[in-house]
Amino acid sequence: MLSIAAFLEGRYAQAFPSFGSERMGAPVMAFCRISDRPIRLREPVTNPDALIIQDPTLLQQVSLFEGLQPDGFVLINSARSLEELNLASFLKNLPRNHTLAVPATELAMRHVGRPLPNSTLLGGFAAMTGELRLASVLAAIRQKFSGKIGESNAAAAQAAYDLVTQCMPIPPLDSLTRRTREEAHVEAD
Repeated sequence: MLSIAAFLEGRYAQAFPSFGSERMGAPVMAFCRISDRPIRLREPVTNPDALIIQDPTLLQQVSLFEGLQPDGFVLINSARSLEELNLASFLKNLPRNHTLAVPATELAMRHVGRPLPNSTLLGGFAAMTGELRLASVLAAIRQKFSGKIGESNAAAAQAAYDLVTQCMPIPPLDSLTRRTREEAHVEAD
C-alpha cells in the first residue's frame, strides 16, 4: 500500500517482500523504494531511510537497525515508550522526531476490530516523515480494501496520523520529501 500511495502521487515506487524461512510465523521483511525518477535497482534495501517495525518482539534482533541512515526514521508498533522498549539509548543518535512508538495494534482493534496494524502504521509513517500525503495513503488503503473493511482501515490510518501529529511538537525538519536523495528506501518488518 505504501508503493500504491506513492504511485497515486505520480512517483515511482517498487515494493517486494523477503521471506527468510518457509515456516509459519517466521519474521518477514518487506522493502519499498520511492523516487521521483525511475528505479533501476532490483535488490534488497541494505541502507534504509526508514524502518516500520510491525512486530515489537523483533526489536531485540541484533541486525534490525543495521544500515539505517544516520538521519533515518523508526516507527515501532508498540503501546510502550522507547524507554520501556530499552531503545532510547540506541536511537538517541537519530534526529529529533525521527523515532516513535505508536500503538498501531490497539488502534487497529478499535477501528478494524482485528489486530492488523499494517494500514494503521502507514498513517503514522505519513505523519512522521512527510514522505506521502495522508490522502494518498487513504486512497491506497481504499483501493486495496473495499467497503466497510476499507473504511475501517482508513479510519485506523487516520487515527495513527492524528496521534503522531499530536506527539510531534514540530514537523520533521528534514523529512524524506525535502532530502536531496534520489530515492527513499523503506524497510518494514
